[in-house]
Amino acid sequence: MISFNKRVARILEDAGTVAVEPLQEALKKADSGSRPLSSILVEQKLVDEGTLLGILAEHTRVPPINLEHVTSDPEVLESLPQELAFDYGVYPVSRIGSVLTIALTNPYDVVKLDDVRIVTGCELRLVLTLEEHLKRALDKGYKAGQREVDQILGSMEDGDIELKEAHSDDLESLDLDALADHEGSPVIKFVNMVIYQAAKERASDIHIEPFERRVIVRFRKDGVMRQVFEPPRRMLNAIVSRIKVVSSMDIAERRKPQDGKFQMRIDGRQVDFRVSILPMVHGEKVVLRLLDATNLQLDLASLGFEEQALEDFRHAIAQPYGMILVTGPTGSGKSTTLYSAVKEMLSEEENFVTVEDPVEYQLDGVNQVQVQTKRGLTFASALRAILRQDPDKILLGEIRDKETIDIAIKAALTGHLVLSTLHTNDAPSTISRMADMGVDPFMIASATLLVSAQRLCRRLCKHCREPIDRPSPERLIEIGFLEDDTGADLQLYTARGCPKCSNGYSGRFAILETLPMTEDIRRIVIDGGSAAEIKDRALDNEMLTLRRCGLRSAAAGKTSVEEVLRVTLHDKRGRAKDNA
Repeated sequence: MISFNKRVARILEDAGTVAVEPLQEALKKADSGSRPLSSILVEQKLVDEGTLLGILAEHTRVPPINLEHVTSDPEVLESLPQELAFDYGVYPVSRIGSVLTIALTNPYDVVKLDDVRIVTGCELRLVLTLEEHLKRALDKGYKAGQREVDQILGSMEDGDIELKEAHSDDLESLDLDALADHEGSPVIKFVNMVIYQAAKERASDIHIEPFERRVIVRFRKDGVMRQVFEPPRRMLNAIVSRIKVVSSMDIAERRKPQDGKFQMRIDGRQVDFRVSILPMVHGEKVVLRLLDATNLQLDLASLGFEEQALEDFRHAIAQPYGMILVTGPTGSGKSTTLYSAVKEMLSEEENFVTVEDPVEYQLDGVNQVQVQTKRGLTFASALRAILRQDPDKILLGEIRDKETIDIAIKAALTGHLVLSTLHTNDAPSTISRMADMGVDPFMIASATLLVSAQRLCRRLCKHCREPIDRPSPERLIEIGFLEDDTGADLQLYTARGCPKCSNGYSGRFAILETLPMTEDIRRIVIDGGSAAEIKDRALDNEMLTLRRCGLRSAAAGKTSVEEVLRVTLHDKRGRAKDNA
């Protein structure tokens, strides 16, 4: 600070803007109080802000900016951690691709700039501002949400932290807009505000995470997490208790995981919440999944599948019996795909029954069963009962154990079409997974119609996507493009960022890897072949892998190569092929 103040003093002295004597007095006052000289000069009206900023910008050759009229996107602010922004005195203004524009008061501190460059992984574009403007921008940008939290908690005393009349605070089926004006507990207001904000931003999940000295609230939107609030650590138990109340959980139980659900009406639409509470080292972590039926597009054609994958999937669901599996990690869109398939297959002439845990969306014309393990209604027991209900098609929410998959395969072999999910990385490894669960390979080969793997890719914003120079053919082939794909007409795009999107992306679409059970694949399965052997044969049969589907979408301008590399693995041949 002292060094920079002296530099500012020399610039102003050379410019003749401020007389030498008052300038030196202001410099002494700034140095003694460890304050910026610019603040002292403006405070004493020795120079106005505009003139001062103009002189400094001209001398440093860094363009000036008026931060009073700047509102940075939350994703841009996340490029630089809050602690670093305050400590180093820099404010993220905007981000275009890998170029981050930051406002600062001291462009000469190259060490700090190098640190910012390393932390953000971006090239920096500098703009100049004054200290007071910078402080207000940092408070406005980083602490806007926190200030709202502080206002809600302002009247809260230590005794307010425990909920006492839990039975009177049931939020189910109530209107959140009305609750926002409720003059009740600050804890209730805070929880309502978090839920309302998440629903407004179309977030898919809310994470409330306890650490040793703090609690953070993060939202997941389009598959990416970002921190939103940081309530006081002492408020954690009250927040968790409030959520347990509305989710019909045991408030006194803090040592075991719990699951629950509730509904809210937000901005005129009903949103379902699935709640999971898990004891951690420093308290209970809460995850709320938002299920908004208004966002659900039950149409296979609208999910974004490649034409070949869509054709394979539709051919499988058109069969009278057999088993179809959709695999992938949690949050990869498996349930949406299955619901879309159900809607496409639904007919008044057939009996369609589902077994789910939980029933995420209610479908008219479909008989849906909710698993209740505590009452003995498991996937396996429900599936046995369903088979006595004369079903034509069955949707099994998830296959979790050998008993369930045995019944599912027998159902598929006795004239029923069975759809279900498994947690595996890709389609070929699903076959090995079923064998590992103890299913006879002949039964797998006979019952299975199609195995698919799914991921979700973020969609590039059409308003700001930016074309990039085409990489070398060698690099394109290295990441998974075929030689035929690397022609001169290939145009790839990258994320840029604008007010209409989230850091260059807007929404998501699905990519699907499909593995039909052809005769040659069936022979490998019966012979006990490995996942690598199955994958090699499928690649010989021109199977579109997740990576290939993603790269095709990148070539079509739907997403970026960086996004494809983030969500998919490289297509490597198995050992059997490598040793041939």
